[in-house]
Amino acid sequence: DLAPRPAGARADFLPGTPDLSLFPRAAWAAAQRGVLAELPHQALGYPDPRGLPRLRTALAELLARRRGVVADPERVIVVSGVAQATTLLGFVLHARGVRAIGVEDPGSPEHGALYASAGLDAVPLPLDGEGLASGPLKESGVRAVVTTPAHQFPSGIAYSARRRTELLDWARSVDGLVVEDDYDGDFRYDRAPVGALQGLDPERVAYTGSVSKSLAPGLRLGWLLVPAALAEEVVERKRTMDLGNPVVDQALLARFVERGDYDRQLRRCQRAYRERRDTLVSALEEHFPGTEVSGIAAGLHVIAVLPGRYGPPEYFLERTAAAGVAVRPLTDYGRTVERTDVRLVLGYAHQSPARIRDGVRLMAQALRA
Repeated sequence: DLAPRPAGARADFLPGTPDLSLFPRAAWAAAQRGVLAELPHQALGYPDPRGLPRLRTALAELLARRRGVVADPERVIVVSGVAQATTLLGFVLHARGVRAIGVEDPGSPEHGALYASAGLDAVPLPLDGEGLASGPLKESGVRAVVTTPAHQFPSGIAYSARRRTELLDWARSVDGLVVEDDYDGDFRYDRAPVGALQGLDPERVAYTGSVSKSLAPGLRLGWLLVPAALAEEVVERKRTMDLGNPVVDQALLARFVERGDYDRQLRRCQRAYRERRDTLVSALEEHFPGTEVSGIAAGLHVIAVLPGRYGPPEYFLERTAAAGVAVRPLTDYGRTVERTDVRLVLGYAHQSPARIRDGVRLMAQALRA
């Protein structure tokens, strides 16, 4: 969710932002000094548009180990975040004659906007409790679809094993492509994360992720793994787009991953975000009894469905906005969302436990007022 943060809000529960104060400044600075000391002069020339071999190798090992991805360094392309990966794929698909791509509904508004910039129409496709509904997908006629199967945004579900199989069967049957946006796959709090869909069929799934939730979105560093049939076209499009990502930044991230600093950062974030999720759930139970928190224990947001006595939704949103509490309803993310009760997408990662408790209390006070 790339919406601007609210200026002057007393409490901010908008999703999509990690805690930027957790950025590992000391470790990052040490890695930068090491890179500048060891980087040969010739490495500062125009880079391989796929990315530095050192970083692609480090990312391939990391993604295979942590996410179960089938990752050949030759198929890893370093990009400036998932947004660029999405646009690259959109341009390549458009050049191949594709004019429409399926997107989850509800889903990330950015997916549709980014594909539209490449000339593709976004076709909203409904979800059920297991993931993208198979019937509407088959009936839509699309041959490409973008998904968030490890932790669907914003519903918070993980695609079931059956639905993953059905999705890949569909892709094979239409000679199609599944784009997997693994935006927060490392953050699962109740068990080991579900492996990436790409590991089940790397020739039918393009996999993308970034450091935006684990380190900081301002770094503009991410990765894209593409099927062999698309690799040359995506790399050529990347070359003509920007001639590749900055060399020093790539070498820095490679060193950060190689020396274990990235794993340490993920563990640090995992501990903090799990505590904040627990705090939010507890505060909702205290101030809004009967609230249902749905979705798996993962990621940086929850879906909260408040009891009917706190509605209608328009009244709730009006009162909380007047009190300076920034919240976003689930209806902002799709056409198929029920509009009869208060369903909120609440981001918690960027706030301390104390601010989370205060924010929920402010919401409750706003309604009592």
